[in-house]
Amino acid sequence: MGRSDWPARLHVVTGKGGTGKTTVAAALALGLAAEGHRTLLVEVEGRQGIAQLFGIDPLPYAERRIATPPDAHGEVRALAVDPEEALLEYLDMFYKLGAAGRALRKIGAIDFATTIAPGLRDVLLTGKVKEATTRSAEGRRAYDAVVLDAPPTGRIGRFLNVTAETAKLAKMGPIKTQSDGVASLLRSPITSVHVVTLLEEMPVQETLDAIEELSALTIPVGRIIVNGARSPLLAGARVTKAELKRGLAAAGLPADAVTVAGLHAEAKAHLTRRELEESLRAELAEAGRPVVELPLLDDGVDLGGLSRLADVLMSV
Repeated sequence: MGRSDWPARLHVVTGKGGTGKTTVAAALALGLAAEGHRTLLVEVEGRQGIAQLFGIDPLPYAERRIATPPDAHGEVRALAVDPEEALLEYLDMFYKLGAAGRALRKIGAIDFATTIAPGLRDVLLTGKVKEATTRSAEGRRAYDAVVLDAPPTGRIGRFLNVTAETAKLAKMGPIKTQSDGVASLLRSPITSVHVVTLLEEMPVQETLDAIEELSALTIPVGRIIVNGARSPLLAGARVTKAELKRGLAAAGLPADAVTVAGLHAEAKAHLTRRELEESLRAELAEAGRPVVELPLLDDGVDLGGLSRLADVLMSV
């Protein structure tokens, strides 16, 4: 199928910490690029997670090409948004304070401003994402798609709800104008927020809570992406010790009581786990959003693994 199944221009990827949201964001960016689209992959948490995934040097506050899929006209560029640099850019853009802004940074004023006003920090970060999403060059969009590796689900509502945060900072002027523009973009069909989870109770609950919060804020929710899904190892609902003993004997393996008991305990644990996972799948289905399952990468996450996940994302 392809890009028509990922119709937004701005893809915001969130999820509980440890669910692999950065991995999923990177795989989505690769998948979109493989279909020929100029794609920007953005991170805003200062973790340099993108650089680690792609095995490159830490990203500067500049858009750098990090991947060009074979046999495709697309590319992936990456940007690590730094709030201090974003504020300097903002001051230069709206107040023409280029050199003066850099002087403010030397005395620590920029860091002070972004620390005492966390709402301002989020406005700057989301404002830069909006600028990249809507930027044009030579009569065409600079990027066909922007993928944002966003803060985790516990903070995603506050991060994206820039209008409310900015109301605490400014009633008028460029800051309010910029935040209103960001808020409009985030609530438009151009944007889609995808929530990454594992088939575990806490991540699933945080996913459902985040979807409810985002819906209340009228921010479009896209897909629920189940990461690290395992294929079932046993076909039946239960396995008896007798069946295990016959199977071991048929395979020419030891079928003593200790071996059979150990395998039986493992089989019971697997089936119990599978039953829990099915109940969690049912809970996710009740959210009414499309669900995509990505396989567990047994060999860890490398460029080959990212490409495999990208193929799965683009095939649904």
